[in-house]
Amino acid sequence: METYVMLEIGLALCIVGAAGLLAARFRFSIVPFLILAGMAVGPQAPVIGVFDFRFIESTPLIQFMGRLGVLFLLFYLGLEFSVGRLLKAGKSIFLGGTTYMLINFSLGMALPYLWGWPLREILVVAGIISISSSAIVAKVLVDLKRTVRAETEMILGLMLYQDVFVAVYLSIVSGLVLTGATSSTTVLKTSVIALGFMLSFILVGRKLAPRINKLLNVPSDEIFMLIVFGILTLVAGLSETIHVAEAIGALLVGLVLAETDHLERIEHIVVPFRDFFGALFFFSFGLSIDPFSLGGAIWPALIAVIVTIIGNFVAGLIAGRKAGYSYQGATNIGLTITSRGEFSIILANLAKAGGLLSILQPFAALYVLLLAILGPLLTKESKWIYSKLAGVFGWPSIKDKKQRRRAEAKG
Repeated sequence: METYVMLEIGLALCIVGAAGLLAARFRFSIVPFLILAGMAVGPQAPVIGVFDFRFIESTPLIQFMGRLGVLFLLFYLGLEFSVGRLLKAGKSIFLGGTTYMLINFSLGMALPYLWGWPLREILVVAGIISISSSAIVAKVLVDLKRTVRAETEMILGLMLYQDVFVAVYLSIVSGLVLTGATSSTTVLKTSVIALGFMLSFILVGRKLAPRINKLLNVPSDEIFMLIVFGILTLVAGLSETIHVAEAIGALLVGLVLAETDHLERIEHIVVPFRDFFGALFFFSFGLSIDPFSLGGAIWPALIAVIVTIIGNFVAGLIAGRKAGYSYQGATNIGLTITSRGEFSIILANLAKAGGLLSILQPFAALYVLLLAILGPLLTKESKWIYSKLAGVFGWPSIKDKKQRRRAEAKG
């Protein structure tokens, strides 16, 4: 049988471009368009008559390029900050992250329990509901030009906090699901390694900033790019080997390189790769979803989406206010981290490998798809949502805040 990988890749890029034009036409985030486009041509997509539009041969390659997209998205997000800023916000990030996880994990446990699902299924659903999608959140922040906002620091910190949780939780759940038991020693070791790696990398990277400056002080853009991308992929790969998400490794590299004198040059080189491979990530995510399996999970997914939106808003509001952000900033935090993605699908695949309830995979796929659509929309419309909430709860209106700033400027 002949394979047409290059043809499929070419068609994929054209579809991604068409999705971008459609998103621009409707002035909406490109993310849901890319996911839906991937579903339409994935290996499980329907065959219409004699026409077979399924992307079968190229799917592994597209998914690998999608992984690179996650790296570039998180790397760029890390460049927008610095190690110093994160270290100063360490206490508020810890308190905010703990609050966020307590609220969302509790809700994630309660829902499947009320549905009467078994314990292992409850633990899987709790993880699916608790963890935000780093890739989607990063993409939305970049698209809406919100990386410079004050509350984005807390959003970034929450993603780091969640990754420590993921490292621990995945080891627990995989033990329970695949073998029916888990070792407390293994769990403790995994969590210590994950946390130790992130803290050590940040502290050592900051100390080595002068030497990194010298290493990157090369006139050739080609060599400069090879050095930066080499460091990026190497650290991401090392992260994966010790059960820290490769995307978080990329984020850490961005945080460290943000301390160097070459920040603007790095950003200039990275942006095209971020946009190209980032789009392919969401398209590849759609390729992994079987559209025929979604029907039986509609009601559980809809209920979980509603609960997630409410839980995220409450958690973001509490975490933001505790960290000293305004009501509007705290509202932005809760709305921005609503999207779910890659970790939810990993857990669903783990459940399938462990022979758990067959509804878990379509539930996760539909749940992620809905929040991939609603998450960017809620973030985009956060100003309008806040203005409505301010009227209900008596918070300072946007107009009042602007007038106060003008008065302070004059004074």
